[in-house]
Amino acid sequence: MSENGLDPVRIALIGAGSRGLGAYGAHVLRRPDLARIVAVADRLGERLALAGHLHDISPAHLYPSWEAMLDCEPAFDAVIIATPDREHLAPALATIERAAGISLLLEKPICPTEEEMERLATAVEASGADVTVAHVLRYTAFFARIRELLDRGVIGQLLSIRHTEHVGYWHFAHSYVRGNWRRLDEASPMLLAKACHDLDILRWLAGAPCTHVASFGTLSHFTSANAPAGSTARCDQGCRIERTCPYSAQRIYLETLPPASAWPHDVVSADTSPAALARALHEGPYGRCVYHCDNDVADHQVVALRFANGVDATLNVSAFTRETTRTVHLMGSHGEITGDFYANAITVADFRNADTRTSRLTLVTEGYHGGGDDGLMVDFLNRVRERRRNGKVEEAPTALAESLDSHRMAFAAERARHSGDVIRLGA
Repeated sequence: MSENGLDPVRIALIGAGSRGLGAYGAHVLRRPDLARIVAVADRLGERLALAGHLHDISPAHLYPSWEAMLDCEPAFDAVIIATPDREHLAPALATIERAAGISLLLEKPICPTEEEMERLATAVEASGADVTVAHVLRYTAFFARIRELLDRGVIGQLLSIRHTEHVGYWHFAHSYVRGNWRRLDEASPMLLAKACHDLDILRWLAGAPCTHVASFGTLSHFTSANAPAGSTARCDQGCRIERTCPYSAQRIYLETLPPASAWPHDVVSADTSPAALARALHEGPYGRCVYHCDNDVADHQVVALRFANGVDATLNVSAFTRETTRTVHLMGSHGEITGDFYANAITVADFRNADTRTSRLTLVTEGYHGGGDDGLMVDFLNRVRERRRNGKVEEAPTALAESLDSHRMAFAAERARHSGDVIRLGA
């Protein structure tokens, strides 16, 4: 029992992958006073075994399917759904239907198609279910500080925002060429999968609904037409350019990135020892040549947005960056704000007195997304505990209703990218 007399929140986890076990599960291990995972569902036996080992869960509470878990598990307070994108809707609907009064944390994107998303939104509205979407950027100190500066009027009236998602060349190759989000028919459009976070932040900072969307982007580089002479289907099959290729799987996973103890290594192999990683690269999808994969999502995209209060914004998402960060530039009538997310640096320029000041927030060393994952979990778990205490629950900063706009913007941007039209939302 915790200091305030409340037992830890009992969590049923659906999906024991990098997000479910690696992000949210890791937070639970760091904060046993707030929560514990009491049941896990995943179709991969090795993931279930790892979850059981890490969280001391008996085999009786490890399930090969979410259906079995929801049918058989006797007692839990909250459900986390961290399955692949195309496996969000069914367990979310079932959780709402079968576990009345249970709080649900849903990994983004909400659903991979607009039709599925609206179906879930209708079900949540009808049931009054407590659903939080994992738009973790709102929970970071970085974006919270920028929102505070805007609310205080330090740059006057906000007029324009320029936001860039620097995906990182190796990160894009990992997730969107070799990995789970490489194909539209298996996951989501790249913009939705990678940048619904960013669209949510733009909507939040702009402070008004989006009314118009235009977009351009395509799959330009990671195609067979660009395969260098001497390349092979896999990086360890004698490729003649492997030592100089920036996308070499051998270089990325075995040499360039930090020691194999966390993401992205734990996606490549549950066993992250060098020998196990080398074996996984030889046999699995992450050892494939980026020019000989079956990917079809865009590798760069630009979105232009107009909001109802007259604020304009651009979002640039690109694979072709060295850094993996987000940078933002907010331009107002009396000043401007610039920031680098992973440097945790924010600069404010005030036109009224020619003053320019840079603040550096404390760098976050635990968790992912600059502390956003932990911030999300603390807020979610505290609201679950509050509901247990008094029977009511306060709406989350990223409740489902609050998160729908970002997804509608993403779907509109995809229509605009393919048609070349400016899409009017709500028309």
